Amino acid sequence: MTNDRLSGLALIAGSAGVIITLSLHPSGRGLFAPETFQAEARKLIAVHSLALACLPLWFLGACGLSQRLGSGGDSDSRFGFAGLVLYGFAMAAMMTAVVFDGLITPGLAGRINEATGTVGQGWRITFNYNGMVDQAFVRVFVAASSVAILLWSVSIVRSAALARAIGIYGCVLGAATVIALLSGQLDRYVHLFGMALVGQALWFVIAGVLLSRLHSDPEAALPRQR
Repeated sequence: MTNDRLSGLALIAGSAGVIITLSLHPSGRGLFAPETFQAEARKLIAVHSLALACLPLWFLGACGLSQRLGSGGDSDSRFGFAGLVLYGFAMAAMMTAVVFDGLITPGLAGRINEATGTVGQGWRITFNYNGMVDQAFVRVFVAASSVAILLWSVSIVRSAALARAIGIYGCVLGAATVIALLSGQLDRYVHLFGMALVGQALWFVIAGVLLSRLHSDPEAALPRQR
């Protein structure tokens, strides 16, 4: 099995796991009801554990994608490498956000349920702070990953290392997401974050499929001459 195929499968598997995580993510309301706390906490931890397991797969696939985009040996390879550096930065931010949201939140909610009076109020303040930290790292992930996809897409459009259609889609997706983030739209409309993440997962799935098919045609793995 070639590196391109392995990288493509990693991108597909990581993206599928992220989509499953989004679809199963609990609302968190049950954390503050004694009768549903245990079940809600277990679900929250399980879902975020799946997300954590998907992040290395996503990054492994991204390494293979960057290697493919840099195989031409020209100036376009710099876009691929820069995209990988930014995506590694994004993965670190997302890992931190997932830990705060999925592994720390249940413990804080449990403390709130057990405490009373001023002690309980203190835990609520800590809980709210935890959410603010989580959202800050999410914003870093969205910004860095969007720019990474934009750089990879520019490299694809310029070199035709993969189908140019996915490059155009990535340019639009990356630019639109960054604009939405900087303009405050992602904060104002929470569902836009989910849409952006699904859009990124779809981009990676398409890239993964294209990479995995390169093994059947050695000439297809080479960038076309402009």
